[in-house]
Amino acid sequence: MKKILALLGLLAVSGVSVIAQTSGQVRPRIVKLPVKKKEVPSPNEVSIAPPPPMPVVDEDDVIKIETNLVKLPVSVLDTNGRFISGLRQNDFQIFENGRQQQIEYFASVENPFTVVLLLDLSPSTKYKINEIQDAAISFFDELRGKDRLIVVAFSKNVEILSQGKTSYHRVRRAIRRARFGTQTSLYEAVDFAMKDVLKSIQGRKAVVLFSDGVDTSSQRSSYNGTLRRAEQSDALIYSVRYNTFIDHKKQNKNVQYGIGGSPEEHRRGKAYLEALTKAGGGRIYEADTTLNLNYAFKNIAEELRRQYSLGYYPESEGIAGERRKIVVRVMRPNLKVRAKGSYIVEAKDSR
Repeated sequence: MKKILALLGLLAVSGVSVIAQTSGQVRPRIVKLPVKKKEVPSPNEVSIAPPPPMPVVDEDDVIKIETNLVKLPVSVLDTNGRFISGLRQNDFQIFENGRQQQIEYFASVENPFTVVLLLDLSPSTKYKINEIQDAAISFFDELRGKDRLIVVAFSKNVEILSQGKTSYHRVRRAIRRARFGTQTSLYEAVDFAMKDVLKSIQGRKAVVLFSDGVDTSSQRSSYNGTLRRAEQSDALIYSVRYNTFIDHKKQNKNVQYGIGGSPEEHRRGKAYLEALTKAGGGRIYEADTTLNLNYAFKNIAEELRRQYSLGYYPESEGIAGERRKIVVRVMRPNLKVRAKGSYIVEAKDSR
């Protein structure tokens, strides 16, 4: 009997031990502390070390260079005056002050352009007013849908007749409403086109000036000042010259020449248009006949569309006001390049 009781006691103790072990595996609440894992970059990520500290350099050893891109609109023609497309960057060379430059920018895509059409409606053009209006409308006909035309008329004052995208009929009405005025602020009109109208416009741009070149009333702008601005501008400048002196003489054989009407002033006006066009990298046309005008319109529009755009970074900043000579060459035989021949280093605050 004692053996049976001892066996039962041993079984009871074993059962309690099993129950205790079973309960110990289920009931206790285990809290796992977060473990910071070592970050491993994915196959597409590259671990980059922090940059080293910048070395301390004496101010006298610092070389400051402005890296302003000099961009040039360039036209290429064959011996027959036809514009050549399809050239590549390695077909061109650029020289600044005789030193070859590395071409950093090149574009040959036919893009839309913006044109400021400057119409001289001063007293000297009164015998040409209808012809000038017809010419402006004909030029508008040469443009395409995405091209932008800004029509500006000037006599003593400068006035915008039409700008932006508008209908053919509105442009036509605006041009027809224009009437000649008193005196001629030609230099101020040219300055206005480059400084106020085109400077903030991106892309291809040009000024097309219809005038005899005579100025009689500009006070804020000058002959040489506008030539200088034309060199600084990235807009091309074309001139269509009307010889109003001949018409004036035909109508007034015995008249005394007033301001702006003398042969000397007209010679100066022609010289101004030639110099302005040269500084602006464009071309001058004589508006002797309607055929000449139509030829001028088509050539200007086609040239603006087919231009190449080249750019380089000058090796040094230069001094404000310094003139630098530019020569652009094309490495193909029997081709002619038309581009600006110089540029003027601008002051820092004007860039």
